[in-house]
Amino acid sequence: MKGSLPIPRPKSWPPRTIDNELGIATLSLGNWREHKLGPRLEAAAEAGYHWIDLFDECWAAYLEEHGLDGKKLWEATPENLQVAHKLGELVKSLGMRISCTQPLRKIEGIKDPVERRATLDLVAKRFPFMRAFDTDLVFMCASIRSDSGVTSDLKMVAQDLAEMGDMAAAFSHADGGRMLRIGYEGLSWATRNTWSASWEAVRAANRPNVGLVVDAFNVLAVEWADPPNPAGHGRVYGAIEESVTLLCLSLASLVASVPGDRIFFFQVGDAELVDPRRLYREPLDPETPALLPWSRGHRLFPFETSRGGYMPVELVAAAVLATGYQGPMSLEVFNNSLNVAGKNVPPEHAARGMVGLRKVLEAVQRVPPFWDPSVEVSIEDLVLLYYSNRQVKPNI
Repeated sequence: MKGSLPIPRPKSWPPRTIDNELGIATLSLGNWREHKLGPRLEAAAEAGYHWIDLFDECWAAYLEEHGLDGKKLWEATPENLQVAHKLGELVKSLGMRISCTQPLRKIEGIKDPVERRATLDLVAKRFPFMRAFDTDLVFMCASIRSDSGVTSDLKMVAQDLAEMGDMAAAFSHADGGRMLRIGYEGLSWATRNTWSASWEAVRAANRPNVGLVVDAFNVLAVEWADPPNPAGHGRVYGAIEESVTLLCLSLASLVASVPGDRIFFFQVGDAELVDPRRLYREPLDPETPALLPWSRGHRLFPFETSRGGYMPVELVAAAVLATGYQGPMSLEVFNNSLNVAGKNVPPEHAARGMVGLRKVLEAVQRVPPFWDPSVEVSIEDLVLLYYSNRQVKPNI
């Protein structure tokens, strides 16, 4: 990439220390309908998190708590901005920072120039609020639109990302603040559903303030998992050795091709091995992506094996850290348990999440550098490590 720095790499593997600070998404502490944002933030601080990933729905609900219109969450009125400053200061007073706001949805690839302009202008409406929150990152999910009004053409998507980066840069230069950044994430049910397809668009955009968001769940949902399969994995092949091989080949490519400073955010999450007869007991609406019920109701914090967690999150985390990524490791988990009322929901989920993140940090240290061609790593060893990390008997 033009003007990019050399790819930063750890001097040795495993790393002597992992200095990435830990974060959690507001929706992973409780649903906004049942749980006010303040108690959720307090629970996160008590559990030891450093970073908060602010979801739009939670920000809208916080505005409504202050008597303002949550449907106008990005209207830069003095009243709205005052509440945004208040929220930013609240988070800081608890010893944390807001890492990002999200999600931007259905943004790129719009064909109609009038609709496209209006949509990109909606992105720019967030910029004053990012200053008020004291965060520099907003990220968008790859579009799930498939109608005739959009295109997935790489050049058009890259052009849209580049223009958003330019808009963020112009705002930053105008107000003299630190550079605002745009992150781009591939959703497992979107048009661009892999890290590589998302990276291709980011690289083609060629803007220093446009980068990649890597979500372990979305990587594994495409390159490991197969919810309709009772084994849970094997989207291409049934044997676990083959599943591990395909995943590691992809992750080795990530380490080889993506500089760590081009990854703007890393999200961590596992998911439940669900009986497909329970997950798909009713026919899906034609407009509902097949992975959506699993994603929205059955994600878990890492290594929650007793709750059905089974995905090799540690392999994704190891690969991301091997790129030299130095940003937060943040939890993004959706689960039906977060929709339950009760004051214990935020602290319980905050504590569970912190346990999971610490287990990831420990497990990463045991992952051999499978991405390094100079080191011989056998698939059999990786499979045994997978089972060992989950303290279950190998099924091989």
